[in-house]
Amino acid sequence: MKVLTLAEHWITHHSIPVDVWSVALINFIKNNFQGFFNVLSGVLGFLLGTTTDVLKAVPALILIVIFSVLTYLFKKSWSLALLVFVALLFVLNQGYWEPTLETISLIIYATVACMVIGVPIGIAAAHRPTLYRIIRPVLDLMQTLPTFVYLIPTLVLFGLGNVPGLISTVVFVVPTPVRLTYVGISNVPRQLIEAGLAFGASPRELLWKVEIPAAMPTILAGLTQVIMLSLSMVVIAALVGAGGLGEPVVEAMETVQIGSGFTSGLAIVVVAVLLDRVFRPAKESS
Repeated sequence: MKVLTLAEHWITHHSIPVDVWSVALINFIKNNFQGFFNVLSGVLGFLLGTTTDVLKAVPALILIVIFSVLTYLFKKSWSLALLVFVALLFVLNQGYWEPTLETISLIIYATVACMVIGVPIGIAAAHRPTLYRIIRPVLDLMQTLPTFVYLIPTLVLFGLGNVPGLISTVVFVVPTPVRLTYVGISNVPRQLIEAGLAFGASPRELLWKVEIPAAMPTILAGLTQVIMLSLSMVVIAALVGAGGLGEPVVEAMETVQIGSGFTSGLAIVVVAVLLDRVFRPAKESS
């Protein structure tokens, strides 16, 4: 037992300096690439702010009608369009219209960034199994690491505001489109690929005309998951000043306001249900 105690004592007093290494890494990035992060922060902040300002410039009732009409044109469902209209009226009635627009802006850019980054990586990984074996542990780490941990380096590099919230959201969510795109492309029936090759399709034609159309349901499922996971980061992002619907939730927690916390949380649920119903693939919606 004494030997085990000594061994335990030695192990605990000779810890691997992961904390020191992480601080050194962040300091190195900050000292050498701060100009790049300043530019990126300015561009993303401008895009988020401009989009939110444009949405806020439109009268709420008119914007609700526009969203409802777009929903009908997109899904060809009067019942879903009516649901969007009534649900958004409820959000407006509860006084969370402007935070909802801020949240929508954040979700739009987070979703676009995740799909633009994740889909090409997923396609490349499906075509190169070695690449997937390399990035798989990284994807696991990105999805299992507590989301609060993302806020620390993004806060150091980008400061307070909606930009670190956006970056943290993208880092947390981007593994989802990578994985689902990889699954979709990998599971394309071999017969379809052989038929394309038999007709003399080039690798590019095979990708765009055979593989991506066959994998599209899985890729669209990834899009829905990206939207939902981005919305799940709303409250976390509010901790670094991202605003949106997460801000009243955080304020309610800090001041123990049960009513405000419930209504703001309900507004998040309403937006989540609407986005899920609108962007869910047609076969799943029926």
